[in-house]
Amino acid sequence: MTQKNYITPELFDFFREIKQNNNRDWFAANKARFESVVREPLLQFIVDFGVRLAEISPHFVADARKSGGSLFRIYRDVRFSKDKVPYKTAAGVQFRHERGKDVHAPGFYLHLEPDSVFIGAGIWHPDNKTLSKIRDAIVENPESWQAVKHGQPFAGAFQLGGDSLKRAPKGYDPDHPMIEDLRRKDFIASRQLSETDACRPDFVDRFAEDCRKAAPFVAFLTRAIGLAW
Repeated sequence: MTQKNYITPELFDFFREIKQNNNRDWFAANKARFESVVREPLLQFIVDFGVRLAEISPHFVADARKSGGSLFRIYRDVRFSKDKVPYKTAAGVQFRHERGKDVHAPGFYLHLEPDSVFIGAGIWHPDNKTLSKIRDAIVENPESWQAVKHGQPFAGAFQLGGDSLKRAPKGYDPDHPMIEDLRRKDFIASRQLSETDACRPDFVDRFAEDCRKAAPFVAFLTRAIGLAW
């Protein structure tokens, strides 16, 4: 079991402060602090988790590059937003499928925000083609889907969430016994944690164990859209 504090209270202190000082002058004055308590520790977390991720599936990637890898950049894309504050107020890490090009790929996710820490798994905001493949897989393999959705330890640790349609999607029976799942626009599951949980010295092992619990769910979705698990 690994004993190392990748995530510390200082990470959460940094994001609490940037919420109150979300401007370029403050960030410039605190950039070295960002590097030492946020980016560098999380890049090492990605490296060390990568060994464990390979045991879950060889087709998911832990990419420790400073830019373009598993760690989301702190800079917000404000081009099409009315909210022009320049920096994110949370750290996000996604371990996506090797064929994935963006955040909409199958993956495992870690969210680190003051008072909001969680592990995510699945596919967030898939396009219509991807959604149809998942829905078809549920219709064609209902027993497998039910076994994944209600199976332990996944169901005891994770809760399904995300957006759903108000009505049945076009081409699917409104009276289908799993219409609630067929109406989903997101196929994501999450497990809520505390800041204390994230700061434990064995957190990388605990995170890996939770990803193993979510693996059958992610595997079903990955195979449903024609990717290797």
